[in-house]
Amino acid sequence: MRKWILTCTLVIIGANIFGQTAAPAFIDIQKTFPIPSEALKRKQDTLQKQFAAKGLQWPAKYMYIRSFKYDSQLEVWVKNTLKEPFKLFKTYKVCALAGTLGPKRLEGDYQVPEGFYYINEFNPKSNYHLSLGLNYPNASDKILSDAYKPGGGIYIHGSCVTVGCIPVTDAQIEDIYILAAYAKDQGQDFIPVHIYPIRFNNKKSINYLASLTKTDAQLKAFAERLEAVYDHFEITHQLPIIMTNTDGNYVFAGLSKKLAPLPKATRVAIAHRFKNITQLPEAVHQWPQFAGGNDNFLPYLEKMGKALVPSLPEGVTKAFVLVEFIVDADGTATNFKVLRGINADFDDELITVLEKMPDWQPAMLNNKPTAWKIKQSFAIE
Repeated sequence: MRKWILTCTLVIIGANIFGQTAAPAFIDIQKTFPIPSEALKRKQDTLQKQFAAKGLQWPAKYMYIRSFKYDSQLEVWVKNTLKEPFKLFKTYKVCALAGTLGPKRLEGDYQVPEGFYYINEFNPKSNYHLSLGLNYPNASDKILSDAYKPGGGIYIHGSCVTVGCIPVTDAQIEDIYILAAYAKDQGQDFIPVHIYPIRFNNKKSINYLASLTKTDAQLKAFAERLEAVYDHFEITHQLPIIMTNTDGNYVFAGLSKKLAPLPKATRVAIAHRFKNITQLPEAVHQWPQFAGGNDNFLPYLEKMGKALVPSLPEGVTKAFVLVEFIVDADGTATNFKVLRGINADFDDELITVLEKMPDWQPAMLNNKPTAWKIKQSFAIE
């Protein structure tokens, strides 16, 4: 009887109850692609020896990456159990920096993001040799970045060129890609990648950041939140729990030191679009038309209402607003007013978003285009 039980157990291990073979391991999938396969053949033995020389266990089950924009460095940290501290494996040189210090907030700004991300894509057939995608925009970015075009497609990649990513050499991305593939193969689905403006223990870097944030309280507060995680890791070589609040700010659990409260956000006054239109007709022969007519205008308002939900004040989940604006004779939507809104900050944000709407077909009076005032209500939900 014992022999029969053992035999059945061995059969079940080899195949599931439906007779299907187990899914291939992630690392084996990578071996089916030319570049990762060749990189593994050339580099795995070397990486194992480098691990051994540093007293590290191969392959690492957990991996952590942190990058420093101004210092042009990328570190790879590893460990094999959750409780043990991370150990530094290697520091790589980042080839180039696009943009300047500060977070990414808009598509096409060429900014490398700053904040707390994880690897969400392995691209073995990248145009940049190999690449590891990051989950930009993350929960914070979705609140604080442009509602319609926050940008995307941020990678750690080879080829040593960049327009907003983190580029290294082809040889270096092979190292990083292999280590990440082994970590994922062993169950680490979310490999953290923290991107800092500077290395916070470098005096030259600290002075440069200070010069940038001297007149920018919000950028200074943002950098200080990142620095708190940097300091915690320097002390413990462990990562705190990182979350995002309803304002889009990072908040933490388990930090090794207490953080000062965030300063109250101050909105920079924005000069909104305004035209000196002195005369408006009492009636027109044809009303102005949104591009594509009402069939496009109503879905546009619905999409905009959804995009503005993160800007609602804390505790408010839904709102109905009434706005007024003028479609000028050239089709431009201008002179926006919020007739029924929420508060000054939200109403200002609402106008900023409305001013991005496409041009209209202007109203017509006696076969000539003319300005016309419109009032429109819609839901923020």
